[in-house]
Amino acid sequence: MVAIVGNVKPEDDYTHPLGPEENFNESVYFNFFDREQQMGGFMRIGNRANEGYAEMTVIVYLPGGAALFNYKRPQIDNNDEWNAGGAKVEVLEPGEKIRTIYEGSAVFLEDPRDMREPGDAFRNNPHKKVRLDLVHTGVGPIYGHVGEPGDGNDFARAHYEQHMSVSGSIEVEGQESIQVTGHGLRDHSWGPRYWQSTPSYRWITGNYGDDLGMVVSVVGERRGGVFHRGDELIRVKDVQLDTEYEGNTNYHQALKAVVTLENGEQHTVEGTVKGFIPLRNRRSGMFTHIGEGMTEYVLDGERVGYGLSEYLDQQA
Repeated sequence: MVAIVGNVKPEDDYTHPLGPEENFNESVYFNFFDREQQMGGFMRIGNRANEGYAEMTVIVYLPGGAALFNYKRPQIDNNDEWNAGGAKVEVLEPGEKIRTIYEGSAVFLEDPRDMREPGDAFRNNPHKKVRLDLVHTGVGPIYGHVGEPGDGNDFARAHYEQHMSVSGSIEVEGQESIQVTGHGLRDHSWGPRYWQSTPSYRWITGNYGDDLGMVVSVVGERRGGVFHRGDELIRVKDVQLDTEYEGNTNYHQALKAVVTLENGEQHTVEGTVKGFIPLRNRRSGMFTHIGEGMTEYVLDGERVGYGLSEYLDQQA
């Protein structure tokens, strides 16, 4: 059994009773990156049963910069499972092993930046059948916290993460099956959520192997995250983050983070975005930009890892 830091339990890997809030959301997210093949992606399902739908997102970053993408809002009326829009999540061993499946179509984006105008991107690019079948196995501690109803948290009242090893296959129409061997991070949250509840954040996740992974977060003035070394979890005390953007855009292309850990260690993380796709979320007249970057990291000038850098900003 992997170590658990916080008040999370292995059985929390399953869905929870549907809360009374209109915007109650229970979401699971899994990213994966194969360093040797320079590819990766993520799948997310968020159940919003009180609003009658789920949010389903799948992205596959292909070598060379192209990407496959789909987003759906299939109808649901319960929170009994994650199984919507062609995506499915199976708990094989609570706290240890999860299977993710996606079977359906995705738009093929030679230039993923086309997603700045989603309607045009879906109309003007080809669609391909995709089957993703991956098993995610924990290599680090589960860490997180389960909050109480009424605590005022409208973004992630109950939330935990875990670094994973990943193996499986991706089949893309017209191509040979891709065998995936790599690492990633999973994220599970439940409770009320509006994407518009936070002004901005930078969420930087990466793995350097079974023995070492990181999450670095900047949310407004708050700095946090963790490094894991095997079963040891070391919290991030401070982050000094500098970001380079593409031209006159908010599309991040490189970053440098000087990270201070609670044990006094200081590390430098330099990231180069290898694949980027701009996403957005609209609600009640508000527009949220979410930039998703498949990122290669160099830790202290030596060790190379892969992961995702996610930049969220509210737009006028």
